[in-house]
Amino acid sequence: MFVADEPLSLERLAQAFDDEIPLDRLARQVDDLINEYEEMGRAFVLKPVAGGFQFRTRPELSSYALRLKKKSPARLSRAALETLAIIAYRQPVLRVEIEKIRGVDAGGMVKALLEKELIRVVGRKDLPGRPIAYGTTKKFLETFDLPSLESLPTIEEIESLNTENDRRLF
Repeated sequence: MFVADEPLSLERLAQAFDDEIPLDRLARQVDDLINEYEEMGRAFVLKPVAGGFQFRTRPELSSYALRLKKKSPARLSRAALETLAIIAYRQPVLRVEIEKIRGVDAGGMVKALLEKELIRVVGRKDLPGRPIAYGTTKKFLETFDLPSLESLPTIEEIESLNTENDRRLF
């Protein structure tokens, strides 16, 4: 797993062994490793990300790792984050639907998110003109440290955070 450029699924990980290992056994071993690294307090953790598993720097130490890489983390504007959130929660979604929700042209944001490989074309809708539908990518899950789309916070969870923040202001 240390040499992998992307999260490894259990199926892909099993291919690394000469003997065939049942996936349920491999899953237990990976869970054991996750717990072991967490208990040891290492600078890295093994996390389920984007349908696989990947070693990651502990979040509280990420600023040190970024200094070593001499690379600043990718920044997304508020408009890009809004557009990305709409796509993540409404996928497959059309550009016109994004524009209706945001109230502004989304062409530039969609193009930028496509270039960053955070979204992709998932098909075309069966409507006049066959408009393009967009969805998120595996890189989106990796970037936001999500095991799957199901782990996105619910609207209720987001609203409760906003309520808590409003209370702190007063």
